[in-house]
Amino acid sequence: MLLNLLTSISRIAAALIVILGLLWLLLARPSISFKDASKASPQLVDQPALKKHILMLSEELAPRDYTHPDNLNKVANYIADSLRSSGARVSEQLFEVDGVEYKNIIGEYGPPDQEIIVIGAHYDAKGEFPGADDNASGVAGLLEIGRLLAEKELKTRIALVAFTLEEPPFFRSDNMGSAVYARSLAETGAAVKLMIALEMIGYYSEAKGSQDYPMLLLNLYYPRIGNYIAVVDKMLSTQAQRMKTAMAQVIDLPVYSINAPTFIPGVDFSDHLNFWRYGYPAVMVTDTAFYRNRAYHSEADTAARLDYGKMAQVVYGVFDYVLKLSDEIEK
Repeated sequence: MLLNLLTSISRIAAALIVILGLLWLLLARPSISFKDASKASPQLVDQPALKKHILMLSEELAPRDYTHPDNLNKVANYIADSLRSSGARVSEQLFEVDGVEYKNIIGEYGPPDQEIIVIGAHYDAKGEFPGADDNASGVAGLLEIGRLLAEKELKTRIALVAFTLEEPPFFRSDNMGSAVYARSLAETGAAVKLMIALEMIGYYSEAKGSQDYPMLLLNLYYPRIGNYIAVVDKMLSTQAQRMKTAMAQVIDLPVYSINAPTFIPGVDFSDHLNFWRYGYPAVMVTDTAFYRNRAYHSEADTAARLDYGKMAQVVYGVFDYVLKLSDEIEK
């Protein structure tokens, strides 16, 4: 009797281990990366420039919510000038919501063909909060990537797009700036190689327990210390795993990926969701937002709390991966 019970328990335990292992393979997509020191040059990223951009958006040009369209226009003009100074072909995408005009800013590099790689970040903020991490950090990363791209000969069109109206009350609506832009790509038949959303890339912590997750199960697969960057993707896609592996080869900051269904809170909480709607491959690069940064959507989300060294590594990792994507020749 006891032997039968022990046998049953051992079988259940073995089955549970197999299930957890399969979930690890499905969600976390473990991979092996070998550092390539000859190609790792995160020092090329201008950390003072990152901080300057974030201070400008979070202090000088705040507040950046939809009720302050004049400020949003000033931010848009600042972004356009920065992209233009890096040699981008800059354009505005104007659209109207409730009688007020808003705009996305688009900076393009490389050949003007139908295939395109999109890197995007929203420049609006929640209410009258500073929004340094959310999402001045993403915009700063976008502008620095533009400066780095200006020095490269590209084989694929790359669009750096600063979106407006990502925050409530427009989130998940057709009035999101990224929804307007993604729809315009679909209508023109653009072939999107990948869309990368930069969503809060500046906050890191070495404290134990500084990292939370939407499901207790994820604590088995990911660290409880918030000192890494995450690449988020939908189920069954390989985009996040490829990007994670490539980034880990050229930066020291730990990189994790997750492929998860959208019912898990946070998986589709940014502009990449609008590209998924049109069947485009898209990922989110993030410090995990409110699962780590306790200052999310508050007055405490200031430039002084951000880690510009780690942010620079993220920017370089994204830049390097985009270059690799641009050099790929479709068979």
